[in-house]
Amino acid sequence: MKASDLFVRCLEEEAIPFLIGVPGEENADMMLSLEGSSIDIYITRHEQGAVFAASTYGKLTGQPAGCIGTLGPGATNMVTGIADANMDHAPLLAITGQGSTDRLHKESHQIMDAIAMFDPVTKWATSIRTAESIPEVIRKSIRLARGEKPGAVLVELPEDIAKRDSDAKPLTPRRYRRPTPNADALQAAADMLASADRPMILSGNGGIRTRASDEIRSLAEAFGLPVVTTFMGKGAVSMDSEHCLFTVGIQQRDEIAQELIEADTVLAIGYDLVEYPPRNWVGPRTRIIHLDFTPAEIDTSYHPEVELVGDVAAGLIELRRLLESKRGPNRHANRLAQVRQSMLEEFAEHANDDTKGVIKPQKLLWDTRQALGPSDVVLSGVGAHKMWIGRHYQCIEPNTCLIPNGFCSMGQALPGLIGAKLARPDHHCVAICGDGDFLMNVQEMETIARMKLDVVAIVWEDQAYGLIEWKQQAEFGRHTDLSFGNPNWIGLGEAFGWRSERVENSTEFLPALKRSLDHPGPSLLVARVDYRENMKLTERLGQQVCRI
Repeated sequence: MKASDLFVRCLEEEAIPFLIGVPGEENADMMLSLEGSSIDIYITRHEQGAVFAASTYGKLTGQPAGCIGTLGPGATNMVTGIADANMDHAPLLAITGQGSTDRLHKESHQIMDAIAMFDPVTKWATSIRTAESIPEVIRKSIRLARGEKPGAVLVELPEDIAKRDSDAKPLTPRRYRRPTPNADALQAAADMLASADRPMILSGNGGIRTRASDEIRSLAEAFGLPVVTTFMGKGAVSMDSEHCLFTVGIQQRDEIAQELIEADTVLAIGYDLVEYPPRNWVGPRTRIIHLDFTPAEIDTSYHPEVELVGDVAAGLIELRRLLESKRGPNRHANRLAQVRQSMLEEFAEHANDDTKGVIKPQKLLWDTRQALGPSDVVLSGVGAHKMWIGRHYQCIEPNTCLIPNGFCSMGQALPGLIGAKLARPDHHCVAICGDGDFLMNVQEMETIARMKLDVVAIVWEDQAYGLIEWKQQAEFGRHTDLSFGNPNWIGLGEAFGWRSERVENSTEFLPALKRSLDHPGPSLLVARVDYRENMKLTERLGQQVCRI
């Protein structure tokens, strides 16, 4: 069997659903081998867009898809997306071509050491040197990409290796069960929670993965434990639950962060330090219980008394059992209910706003939440809009609002719609982008139109890098020139075959969004956003802690 055929057979055995990317001369054997396979192949207009599409699919399903590029510039174009997937713990398989092994030792056309480049931003990066090793490499790659904590793996296939013959056979995937946390540690954690006066749950990115959110909800309901999520943990508990205290991450001392600071015991579930620095929420008397698939990252402010390392869902089940005879009702339920009510009132404050010419970000998100169902998916780009989505857009179900808050690369929400729709074909998929964010991968509008995807991209227009302006204004009392021009949005959308609409008045947005959602095919909806609200929020809540 030809090595490239073997490679594809191994991907089929791993149930890789699709490969997406840009072909080149050095991965031509791979492209030909994909013909007739069970793996779909999608061609994008840039390798970065392909990586963002595949990583979004991985975030939503827990299963890796594949992105593909050629050597040299094809590989370098993938770096940002791969780094983003790895830091945000999205399972991803990246595949690059490479020149023949007989010219890798010298200066040669498009040759570079891609493995050395990708090593710091992947869980594993390797180059195939013999055709016979392909089954082992692919089996190891998928196991690493999928295993906790998930991340990106890169496999390089040189063109001469791809052409060789091999008698090797694909390896059959065999799953393993993760161990449960230590029994003594679980008992210690249960004792801490039982004796706590003001316990809270902080649920992070790991809290919305397989089975975890169901058990978080059960634990919170059984013992009246309030739950706060990070931007990347949205939906771990429903926004409608009385135990939901919504999301932390935008301000150092907003109402929610203050509750965490004042808690005497915090059960941190699937929390990564990159999501929200512990120095912003750990108080002087906070005792931390760390529950995650891996041990805690070392940090002066995040120093857990108990670490529960193992399967998160299994750990939560056992914690609930141990607490059944220990934990009574939450004595601070009334105060927490008041905090929750205060946040609900803030979310609804501009629900009936009728401003003309610009639309407040709170109104845009209120209407978006009203238009979408519990299982519909929102993808956030990176910019000032991300901070508003983090604070104001709440979720009913896990994995229905993806906010990149680790590596935080701009330009991923638009191509992310491809992966989102492939993962959730029966649900609305909406990207909310700033105008700076949207135009970074605008070429993928053609890919989405070619694939005939029913998706909506909402652009919040302010003609500037609004988040940088917000941060500079908050820190220095002024900001540098961060403005830029924009295209004719209607003309841009029509040029790419998208239904396009622009709204400038608050009362027009919800009807326009509904029209976009009902349209068969891609829709672009542009709204002029009132970012004067940025500093109003900062002034009300105190010192801003925006981490792009």
